[in-house]
Amino acid sequence: MFDWLLNRQILTLPYIANYGYTDASGDYYITIDSEKCDGCGNCVDACPEKVFEIITDDYDNLVAKVRNEVVRNLKYICGPCKPVSGARELKCLGSCEKGAISHSW
Repeated sequence: MFDWLLNRQILTLPYIANYGYTDASGDYYITIDSEKCDGCGNCVDACPEKVFEIITDDYDNLVAKVRNEVVRNLKYICGPCKPVSGARELKCLGSCEKGAISHSW
């Protein structure tokens, strides 16, 4: 009876994309909230290591994602931007006006 409503809710729900890995030293994930991401490409331009790319998702929206080639090495690839001590704004986070990007470490 309510199948149409359930299907509609499933099709319109946002998703959170986690890119990365876990090893013995910790969790290394970059998370992109698809509801917040508008595919502007600022993160692509800001990242000196070219971690991000813009794709068309399953809902025909432009969104950022972490390139497949770098997912298994995020700890090392993002290392130059990560602070050793103290607070430091990461270029990808600072470039995202919508606040769609976060890091787990």
